[in-house]
Amino acid sequence: MASKIRVVLRPVKSIVVRFCPFESNVESTRKFLGCINHKKIQATNRNCEVTADVRHDGSEPLVDVMFVDGDRLIMKGANLTTIEMLTALGSRCNVKDLKEEQKSKKKSP
Repeated sequence: MASKIRVVLRPVKSIVVRFCPFESNVESTRKFLGCINHKKIQATNRNCEVTADVRHDGSEPLVDVMFVDGDRLIMKGANLTTIEMLTALGSRCNVKDLKEEQKSKKKSP
């Protein structure tokens, strides 16, 4: 199901996935972490640092994505599905990729 969503991590600098495993609302965040760690997605950017921050403090699940250009995407996983998080990340990455391609086309005659 999640394999149909195309995520290219080229514009991503780092991803931090933070959750407390003993809470009931962390399943989608854990699945997101598993999808992001898949070798095909990791192959799109070997320099992207993926960190799992597992806590036992009852904190809400959170995905913090830092892009190369300094932008951030923070997704609170308690009310999101894995598909929604992957779609949000994929669409943001696609927009940044298109902007980068347009910049490079303008620079070369």
